Amino acid sequence: MSHIEKKGARPVSFRIVDLFAGPGGLDVAADVLGHQVTGIEWDKDACATRSAAGMDTFHGDVREYSAAHFPHAQVLTGGPPCQTFTVAGHGAGRRALDDVLRYIGRLHTAVRKDEAGWDSISRTWREISEELGEKAAEAQKVNAEKREVEALRSVERKAIKKSLQERGSSPEEIRGVLKALRASRELELEDADLKHLIEEYSGLGVRLNDLKAKLEKLGDERTGLVLQPLWWVIERTRRPGLEPYEAVILEQVPAVMPVWEKYAEVLTTLGYRTRTQLMFTEAFGVPQTRRRAVLMARLGEPDIPEVAETHERYRPLAVPAGSSAAEQADTLLREAAEERPDGTPKTAWVSMEAALKKARSLAPHLPDRPAFTVVSNYGTGGDPGARGRRDHDMPSATITGKVSRNRLVHKGTDTDLPDEFDRFTFAEAGVLQTFPVAYPWSGKDQPQQIGNAVPPRLALHVLRHVLEPELTGEEARARLDQAVTDLETWQPGKPVEVREHGQWEGHPLTGR
Repeated sequence: MSHIEKKGARPVSFRIVDLFAGPGGLDVAADVLGHQVTGIEWDKDACATRSAAGMDTFHGDVREYSAAHFPHAQVLTGGPPCQTFTVAGHGAGRRALDDVLRYIGRLHTAVRKDEAGWDSISRTWREISEELGEKAAEAQKVNAEKREVEALRSVERKAIKKSLQERGSSPEEIRGVLKALRASRELELEDADLKHLIEEYSGLGVRLNDLKAKLEKLGDERTGLVLQPLWWVIERTRRPGLEPYEAVILEQVPAVMPVWEKYAEVLTTLGYRTRTQLMFTEAFGVPQTRRRAVLMARLGEPDIPEVAETHERYRPLAVPAGSSAAEQADTLLREAAEERPDGTPKTAWVSMEAALKKARSLAPHLPDRPAFTVVSNYGTGGDPGARGRRDHDMPSATITGKVSRNRLVHKGTDTDLPDEFDRFTFAEAGVLQTFPVAYPWSGKDQPQQIGNAVPPRLALHVLRHVLEPELTGEEARARLDQAVTDLETWQPGKPVEVREHGQWEGHPLTGR
């Protein structure tokens, strides 16, 4: 009988393999819930953080590994890096989404054939992998040619600028010519040499656009990465000698929801009950507005209900007349009921101020700022100059890899805070992602690690919901409350050595 099917039992510990594990957002959540996680991560800097945090890790490309390498894992989790999908228009995003859905359809066809054995299923995967590999190799060649053309264009542009300077053109005239070049506008010129330079530059532009079009048709190499979790589930379910995962949890940006819905069809064929859900992070106690598309699956019974929101969604102030369509849509998306499904009131969303104040009680060295406003590095409403703003008594906007570029100013002004207070520290940025304040961020580009991570508090809710269905009502709330406290006060253990592919000896998931 599956662990998950045991009724009335105390929560059990699961052995989890986490694909594209990042710095450990899901792992630290699983750790406080008592589960054992092994992550696979290619980025050496994220691996350095994982090592310092004591998170069991294999370094390398997920495609170099397989489900068969970890036969004792009971649960599969992951957040594959993926290109920007868009269901609108006919651009690269739409084509990338169509490609992924088509490959998933091919795999689904292979697994649902009654007569299909493992050889037939694996042959379909090999064909897909070879097709993706050929496209990747061709894209590599096209990319190399594209870089050469870009370098030549740079040389030509400098030659044009130098020629204009030698002919006595004013700085304004030079800027006008260069601007026209960027806009691919034709110029009426009498100087034959300068005209020749510009014609060569324009010709290179045509080549560059052709190469970009080829790259779009070839697709994105991340397409193969998006397919990896599904293949791992198929392998564990249909390959002789392996047992199916008891549960699967995958998450990504909202644009990936069509992929998860297609995944769910395949997982249903393989015997799983599934649920997809668009989750608002602030509705689960994360002091940040962020949306994640989540796929949850359990083998066999029971059905998976939605994960109940515990906090109110963030509702910004009324949108002024004349606001952009994006701002109006954001307001509508944040509307939410203020009660849980059981009728109990939701807790108010958590502000930056509240989260950072609690973190300072555990780490007094953190900055104690006056009231502030965060001025985002990003523009809003499509206007790069209209920077997003959030006051300290609101949830943070989405934490991205550019979080260290956000300015902190005195609330309601454009006056920067003193130098020691005018940026979030890495520890603070991690706290806004709900990492423990003691999380040992290591390696390079730590803001990018933080921005790419799964918010651990969101992971707590999903892991508990999927892996502990026997807990309901007050028992489930008590379990979560204790887990949140444990997450906030978590301390890193002894650093661990990161393993490489082939270092299976003595690992509990490999059985070697």
